[in-house]
Amino acid sequence: MTPDELRICNVVDTLIKKNRSFALWRIPGESPRFAMQTSGSARLLYHIEELDEQSGFVIAPFHVSKQHPIVLIRPDIQELPSDEEIKVSCLWNKSSMPTEQEFHHSETLVSYPENPKEDYNRRFNTFIEPLHRKQFEKLVLSRSQTIPAGKTDFSPAAAFHKAIKRYKYSYVYLCHTPETGTWLGCTPEIILSGEKGEWHTVALAGTQPLQNGELPTEWDDKNREEQEYVAFYIRKQLQALGIKPTETPPAPVRAGELSHLKSDFSFPLPDNKKLGELLKRLHPTPAVCGLPKEETYRFIRENEGYDRSYYSGFIGWLAPEEKSDLYVNLRCMNILPGSFVLYAGGGILASSETESEWLETEAKMQTMKRLVSIDNSTTVP
Repeated sequence: MTPDELRICNVVDTLIKKNRSFALWRIPGESPRFAMQTSGSARLLYHIEELDEQSGFVIAPFHVSKQHPIVLIRPDIQELPSDEEIKVSCLWNKSSMPTEQEFHHSETLVSYPENPKEDYNRRFNTFIEPLHRKQFEKLVLSRSQTIPAGKTDFSPAAAFHKAIKRYKYSYVYLCHTPETGTWLGCTPEIILSGEKGEWHTVALAGTQPLQNGELPTEWDDKNREEQEYVAFYIRKQLQALGIKPTETPPAPVRAGELSHLKSDFSFPLPDNKKLGELLKRLHPTPAVCGLPKEETYRFIRENEGYDRSYYSGFIGWLAPEEKSDLYVNLRCMNILPGSFVLYAGGGILASSETESEWLETEAKMQTMKRLVSIDNSTTVP
């Protein structure tokens, strides 16, 4: 790392220790950005529509609840302070700082399955049954894995810098608030981006490993069908708002060492005051939930066996009058004192097979494991 990168890491890691609300992120092809709120508290929202006409950095959960609200950081600083600014800034004035605390939200006891693969297989059988009955068209089954940090001097900021160099085609972020704790992610999936009257979303689904470092050219029917379910849903939601999007055919794209099929949807928005309403229609997409949406959403919450928290929610910069970039929170982890909680999932169709779906979640978790240099032999369920 360069001296400047080391200085930035020291600043960012200190902000986490001081329990500050901030976000550090990198959009593919752009330079990293930073935003922090030093006065007051981040705004907590309990309905996605409340994001209408709001601005700031958003982290939203899969399921909004009192335990996991939508958190909106309303920044008053959008540049990392210099060394001199650190010395004189109110950021470091103890009289103006909130009490430093060990992260209270991380003290929740977590129960681990004795055999995570056997537990996944049981959940898979529960999920595949209604698909065979044609009760649902698609379901998304996910899981979490908690791994010890190993060394006590782990730097979330250093992991972020490692991520932006390794995952050039992904949206990379590091976010901390007292309400959410510390989250790090590298996600390929836009849920909503745009500025002025031109907006964009994607249908991203289907998964294959890269082939000798290159994008695969052949995709089986299961992957194509899975991606089309997402595209169909997006078309339907936009049409319900009177929006006629321009759509590209599905094409393979990179996401770390994996590839997915993606269709781009571009559309005008004459009124940017209802972005919260649009996000409510898009979230959760069939890429993280299933079809039909409401029924599969309830089924997942009742049968998946754990709380997804902020995994498979959405995250990013919201600015209706400027430029917004919001992504689905995939390939992510919650950084706790002494451990990491990793998340991954995959789309299940009636034709899905247990072993291939398990291996897909293993491959997706590698995105985060590579950032924390975890040897698989040291992991626990």
